[in-house]
Amino acid sequence: MTDNIRIIVETGQGETQQLEIPDGINLSLMEVLKASGYDIMATCGGMALCATCRIDVIEGLESLEPVSDAELDMLDTLPDAGETSRLACQIRLKPSLDGLKIRVFGNN
Repeated sequence: MTDNIRIIVETGQGETQQLEIPDGINLSLMEVLKASGYDIMATCGGMALCATCRIDVIEGLESLEPVSDAELDMLDTLPDAGETSRLACQIRLKPSLDGLKIRVFGNN
């Protein structure tokens, strides 16, 4: 039996939606958000080169892998990025992320 990873997504307008992603799907959070219809540009295609997939982690930051130097360099280019900002392309989905709550930016 495959368990689902539940991610709670809040939009800039304050609306929330729960995504259920099958464990073992081997995608990044950016890929799942794009496939779910969120306005994530991901201009560089997930290479941590553009920061257009920036999210803020509301709950569950401790369950994420540490920020890489490349990701930190891109986040440093954003004037409104904070301690909880991450690039969705750099977050691989795994069971320990179950219950993660994030905020996406864009037109959703």
